[in-house]
Amino acid sequence: MRLVPILLSLILGTPPVTAQPAPATSGVEGALLKDTHLLDGKLYHVQGIALDRNSIWVTSVDAPNRKGYLHRFNRATMKLEQQIEVTDGPRFHPGGFSVQKNSIWIPVAEYTPHSSTVLEELDRKTLTVKRKISVSDSLGCVAITNDGLVAGNWDSRQLYIFNKEGKQLRIVDNSQQNKYQDLKFIKGMLVASGVFTRTTGAIDWLEWPSLKLIRRLNAGTDDHGILFTREAMAIEGDDLYLLPEDGPSRLFHFVLLKP
Repeated sequence: MRLVPILLSLILGTPPVTAQPAPATSGVEGALLKDTHLLDGKLYHVQGIALDRNSIWVTSVDAPNRKGYLHRFNRATMKLEQQIEVTDGPRFHPGGFSVQKNSIWIPVAEYTPHSSTVLEELDRKTLTVKRKISVSDSLGCVAITNDGLVAGNWDSRQLYIFNKEGKQLRIVDNSQQNKYQDLKFIKGMLVASGVFTRTTGAIDWLEWPSLKLIRRLNAGTDDHGILFTREAMAIEGDDLYLLPEDGPSRLFHFVLLKP
């Protein structure tokens, strides 16, 4: 029976998808769990995820050895194809990150609040560092906006706003109790996933730049008892991808329902 989807994919010109059956508990309000995929490659404590046409990008931190990594998985096979270290001296904690065109923006911070961070802009093709922005705070996630960058500090209690030249413009308090771990800028809105407690969290849609809460999808735990919004989140259209588990990590693919 497994030959059928493979033959169809060859006829249609699309790669076969090696999906596992979805767990019984969906755990995200307003979304249906479509499938899960086991990422085939070593990961540490997962932090962020971003997708492009061919790749799944993941950041993770090896805290015992004080090293941070960016990993690239093949989107068709789910196999690890590339890994680079992004450690910057005492800063080894990469966070939630974003990809746009030929740039990958990653915050790499000390592993403690109120410390220091470098926002690293990497070339998406060569993975060489194009630019670094130093910040006197621990930043854990960053999104690329139409006008620059927005980054959340430890648990995103404050949001740092930068222009396209990397100049820090202002710091804004986050009025939501949701402790954002990953940020994305989608269709003119800031989409943020985060944590309330060990077993409760949410994905928020925030009007930009007012940060007014427009939509919230509450989240629970997966079949291993791990909060879906604990760490990494990405969205493509109506497809939601969550990567809450440390290695070996499963990528959970949801379909968002219309509000």
